[in-house]
Amino acid sequence: MKKRIICGSAAILITGLTGTMFSLAASHTREAGAQPAAAPAYSNPIETVVVERGRYLARTAGCNDCHTPGYAGSNGNVDEKNWLVGDSVGWQGPWGTTYPVNLRLFMQNLTADQWLAIARQPARPPMPWFALRDMTDADLLAIYHYVRSLGPAGELAPAWVPPGQAALTPVVKFPG
Repeated sequence: MKKRIICGSAAILITGLTGTMFSLAASHTREAGAQPAAAPAYSNPIETVVVERGRYLARTAGCNDCHTPGYAGSNGNVDEKNWLVGDSVGWQGPWGTTYPVNLRLFMQNLTADQWLAIARQPARPPMPWFALRDMTDADLLAIYHYVRSLGPAGELAPAWVPPGQAALTPVVKFPG
């Protein structure tokens, strides 16, 4: 009996903390001047929580820094409808030139299981693939469902350019 009360209390506490976390994140977003998109209507509360968790992770894990044009330069003040569409600014180093993929197009064609497998595979720099590798399945799936909830938008990013070949777009050069 004691164990049930403790577990039940813990579940209520965690639920309350999660709600508080999302409320604080939303109020901070409003204070910072960003214009979050209106939350879409979901068919059930669990789906809403998962997608909102994915939104939170995409924002705080730095996905937008590279995968959303102008995000870092505007201190995150990019309308959410323009998030995660990839970029034509390349990242150039000894590996060649890589481009942030359009996640909104990329994930539309993946199953959740495919995303889990891909997310944990090494990727060319500067993609911090090791951060994805270390995320829980629940966090990766939240990101997956959030990105898919945004719907397809934008164009495909340019293809990787091998070392020694000229990129046809602006690039950020890494030393080395």
